[in-house]
Amino acid sequence: MPIILAIETSAELASAALLHGERLFSREASGVMNHSQTILPMVQALLAEAGLTLNQCSAIGFGIGPGSFTGVRTACGIAQGLAFGADLPVVPVITLQAMAEACREQSGAANVLAVMDARMGEVYWAQYRYRDGWQEIIGPTLSAPGDVLPEGRVQACGNGFSAYADAFAAAPFASSALAHMVPHAAQVARLASRTFAQGGACPAADAQPLYLRNNVALTIVERLAKAAAVA
Repeated sequence: MPIILAIETSAELASAALLHGERLFSREASGVMNHSQTILPMVQALLAEAGLTLNQCSAIGFGIGPGSFTGVRTACGIAQGLAFGADLPVVPVITLQAMAEACREQSGAANVLAVMDARMGEVYWAQYRYRDGWQEIIGPTLSAPGDVLPEGRVQACGNGFSAYADAFAAAPFASSALAHMVPHAAQVARLASRTFAQGGACPAADAQPLYLRNNVALTIVERLAKAAAVA
């Protein structure tokens, strides 16, 4: 079994996990402004708890996004730095798929809609179906909450539902949504382990964040227009 170290910093929760066979070790900390300072101590604590060194890991998984612009850059940069230092490959994992994995673990659902708060009156979302592995039904998308349109019946999850509760009030899939879920390194580790076993790792130099938004700031006029649209 591969030994996977995983890092996830795309949302307000920073987390790290170490998957060693069936044993999963994890750490987490809130506060998006502190992600770059908290991840490395978490990694050191996990390795110490498992009695391993970084060089004994098989690969480093990380959440590539979508998510916070700074957060996904942080995860990518730290994963690359650790991988270069230990001569390890990396395994990129889409944050929305990690949320779908957590949703399936919690609810048993096989058809999952993951919706993540993107700020600025928008959400990141995607739909996945599990059949001996995850299938992407609708790929990662950035839109207004009212434009989230999954196919068929879904189990919804993600902090987008708590961030924009009013905008989702009429959506039939919102009433049963797991509304406070955010990506976590535990699921990143499990998905990365499967991808690694299938030969899906890549060199650290090839790691790239997934951005769905080009602009990370809006003008006052744009902010007012988005607020009016959400209302």
